[in-house]
Order: sequence, then structure tokens, then C-alpha cells
Amino acid sequence: MMWRRMKKLTSGLITTVLSILLVVTAFTVIFHQATDGEPNVFGYQLKTVLSGSMEPEFQTGSIIAIQAKENITEFQKGDIITFHNSDGMVITHRVDEVKDNGAQYVTKGDNNNRADSELVLAESIVGQYTGFTIPYAGYVTQFANSKEGALFLLILPGVILVGYSIINIGRALRQLEASSKQEPEVSNNQ
Repeated sequence: MMWRRMKKLTSGLITTVLSILLVVTAFTVIFHQATDGEPNVFGYQLKTVLSGSMEPEFQTGSIIAIQAKENITEFQKGDIITFHNSDGMVITHRVDEVKDNGAQYVTKGDNNNRADSELVLAESIVGQYTGFTIPYAGYVTQFANSKEGALFLLILPGVILVGYSIINIGRALRQLEASSKQEPEVSNNQ
């Protein structure tokens, strides 16, 4: 009896975990697609670090939180800002020098030997790094946001859940069959 209860509890737990995984994955992929890859959580933008230019502050593949600022001319030397360069790429580097009372900034990656060659205009700034980092989580989000990753992360939990359900249905049918064979046949001859 105890073994059956443990099996039922384990079965229910596995089904619940797989169902939650499927729902969370679907929500994450849909949310990411709906926000054009710019997820916002409580007013913070989450960005994936794609290069090692800011190591050791944060590692390649980390997710960092960026907060938009009202006054984009208030940054000081040492602040870490995220901005669009002239090619439209999003870059996160440290302010190395403030020019024209904050209208322009010279930036530099901590791991780079010299400052960036392009000045950052205040209007190109997306926000400031908040100090919140999740190391290496960006690799997972990058994969999940690819077409292959989205398919894999949506289909795999669904296939596992369906397969597990088929196994459970098969077990239930075998138990019914076994219990019906154990019942003695009732004779109608009286």
C-alpha cells in the first residue's frame, strides 16, 4: 500500500513539474517575442552580455539589469551605461570621461586597453547598469530566443508530458485488466 502511494505521489509530482515547465517555457518564449527581445521586469531591462569587454565586472553570457534614467546627462566617470553605437549595436561600457556637461561621454570596456573610438551621445543612452547580474543565464535565453531553441523548449516538455501520460494510461489499463481477471466470475445458473 505504501509503495502505491509513493508511486502516485511521484507520478503526480512529475506531471505537475512537466506541466509547469511547459507553461513557463511557453510564457517566456511568447513574452520575449511580444517585447521584441527587450524584456522588462519591474521597470528594468534585461540585457545579455555578448562580449568579454567588461570582465571581470560581468562575464560573457551573463544577464544584466539596466534601468532607464530620466536625466541622461547626469552620468559620472565610473558609471556603467548601456547605449546604442552608430551601427545600432547595444553596448554596455564604463564612463571614462564626461564631455560638454554630459551631452557626450567617452566610454571604455574594463577589459579593453583603450577607450572606445566613438563618443557616446546622451540621447543614445538606454540606461545605467544596476549592479544586478545573473552569470551565464544569457546563454540559455539566447538559445531559447532562437527558432531552434524555442521549438526545442516548447516541444520537448510537451512530448515528455504526452509520453509520460501514455505510460500512465498504459499502467492504469494493465491494472484494470489484472483486477478484472482476479475477480471470480459470477454464475447465472441457479
